[in-house]
Amino acid sequence: MTKSVAVIQARMSSSRLPGKVLADLAGRPVLAWICRAAAAVPCIHDVVVATSVDASDDPVAAWCAQAGVRCVRGPLDDVLHRFVMAADETGADSVLRLTGDCPFLDPWLAGLVLAVRTQTGCDFATNADIGTWPDGLDAEAISVTALRAADAEATRKAEREHVTPFVTARRARFEARSVPCPIEGLQDHRWTLDTPEDLEYLKAIAAHLPTDRAPHLMEILAVLERNPQIRRSAAPQRNAAYGGVRPDRNMPDPVFERSQQLYARALQTIPTASQTFSKSALQLPKGRAPLFLSHGRGGHVWDADGNEYVDMVCALLSVSIGYCDPVIDAAVRRQMARGISYSLPSLLECELAEKIVETVPCAEAVRFGKNGSDATSAAIRIARAYTGRERVIACGYHGWQDWYIGATSRDKGVPAAVRGLTQMVPYNDLGALEAAFAAHPGAIAALIMEPVTFDSPAPGYFEAVRALTRKHGSVLVFDEVVTGFRLALGGAQEMLGVTPDLACIGKGLGNGLPLAAIAGRKELMREMEDIFYSGTFGGEALSLAAGNAVIDLMRREPVIATLWERGQAIADGIGKRIEAEKLQDTVTLKGYAPWTLLAFRDARGQRKEAIRTLFVREMIAAGVLTLGSNNVCYRHSEADVAWTLDAYDRALGTVARELATGALEDRLGHPAIEPIFQVRKA
Repeated sequence: MTKSVAVIQARMSSSRLPGKVLADLAGRPVLAWICRAAAAVPCIHDVVVATSVDASDDPVAAWCAQAGVRCVRGPLDDVLHRFVMAADETGADSVLRLTGDCPFLDPWLAGLVLAVRTQTGCDFATNADIGTWPDGLDAEAISVTALRAADAEATRKAEREHVTPFVTARRARFEARSVPCPIEGLQDHRWTLDTPEDLEYLKAIAAHLPTDRAPHLMEILAVLERNPQIRRSAAPQRNAAYGGVRPDRNMPDPVFERSQQLYARALQTIPTASQTFSKSALQLPKGRAPLFLSHGRGGHVWDADGNEYVDMVCALLSVSIGYCDPVIDAAVRRQMARGISYSLPSLLECELAEKIVETVPCAEAVRFGKNGSDATSAAIRIARAYTGRERVIACGYHGWQDWYIGATSRDKGVPAAVRGLTQMVPYNDLGALEAAFAAHPGAIAALIMEPVTFDSPAPGYFEAVRALTRKHGSVLVFDEVVTGFRLALGGAQEMLGVTPDLACIGKGLGNGLPLAAIAGRKELMREMEDIFYSGTFGGEALSLAAGNAVIDLMRREPVIATLWERGQAIADGIGKRIEAEKLQDTVTLKGYAPWTLLAFRDARGQRKEAIRTLFVREMIAAGVLTLGSNNVCYRHSEADVAWTLDAYDRALGTVARELATGALEDRLGHPAIEPIFQVRKA
């Protein structure tokens, strides 16, 4: 039989509200509320208050003695070890971690978290990691085995102070379960105690709660429903649900031992050890970067070794909102309860298609796919069917299918007859575009282009592009797989005021779920009735539910404005740091604020590949995952921006110092990242 013990961390030395754990709340100390709730948690065998040996916490120990509550005292700043001491003293197999600032703890909910851990045998369970419950009901259950491992190995200050970060960061090693709230929107409530204003708010609620037992979540909600003036007048703002522990600049650089082990294992069965070229080890400094991630939250990710990063890759821009977003994930869970793939179309297809038609300027009809390559290939097939022509002009990156990749350096396996049908032209080069049309008069089915990448269109460029396609009877296709639902709600075409015939959408539309769309004029989209564009999972419901939720969220909240604001703050900070390090001859920041890229040049006798490799390595060492671009998501916080710019301080400073030696590449210590295939030219 598992012995489970509730351990409450409590101290008097709060910076914002000293002595809060013993503050009076409806006639009893806050700590008494929590201990009463902890004792009522099903399957709890004992309750322990873990406080410090510091004299400031003598009142906590005295209260425990008077109330008959077991008390363990340990180091002031090492709460993790205090929990191990409590487990040792009680002989616990499982610990339920509670905090001294949550007086409205719900015994039933805490018991559910505990049961998830003990019944499944996982190492850790929590209701607090994805922010779906009211703030102030937090409970975490952890096996004593995992707790002891953390105590033996954790070295970061935050890991010692907050008990569970060591375990939660290492999900490739410790099995963790989340307990999400089934009622959407409750994360907006905040019932925790940090400030005097919090205390007054909790007092207003407590005056309506039962006095003889711990309150239930639903009772608190009922109080607020019956007394709406309480919440309207006094409810504090919920703490941010995202952002992990800020990396410690004094810590040694991260190690990647488990990543290297997993890489060797993956190579046995997976060519390149990755499903995606741009996510493979070929894109990272050898031995100095993570190769596998275990989980993400908001704008952060954790690697297989437990290292945490602000993520500036964001799954190659497909995570537009944030990892494990409560709003998007709730929509996915709702749909999961109904089914994933059906034998006939679902209503979700109509709903999402209608929203895209309402949002994207060129969209009159829509079909769905799973990857951007599905959408771009569908666009080319439509254009060929509509015009009766075969040739294509491409400007940008458009995926892996034969029609496009055959015109690049990665053309192995593509028939010569196919390779010859696509011609590449540079962005902003009207002369090259005119020459491409002139070389094959009356034969160009489509011009497909990324409307913006890292360069702004020259004045009059798109007016000329639009005129050329009309003159030659060719279909104008905008590849908005990246720019759609990022630069503007309606994509780059909305931002630029240029309407193409067809548009390809993907990435951010699904916030990480596999979803793409081809949209355009009905006249062209009717070709879908005769060409063959069909896939078993084209109407897969989870991704469609996510797409609906993403558009709804973008309409309701300032998602796009935030992408621009955060991205601009990063861009401004990078510009200042490039200037401060006198690296203007070496690196330039290009692109629009929600998606910027550092373009490196050969400088001072050193190859740009080596310079970029050093930069990426140092950014990763400083706690920012990047491939050289800044791919901002909605849940990136101001703190994430600040940490990213701190990492730029380190990375650009190191680049400047190494360039000054005249031997940057010789001193690198590992191979430079070579451009095997450059997706886009900066």
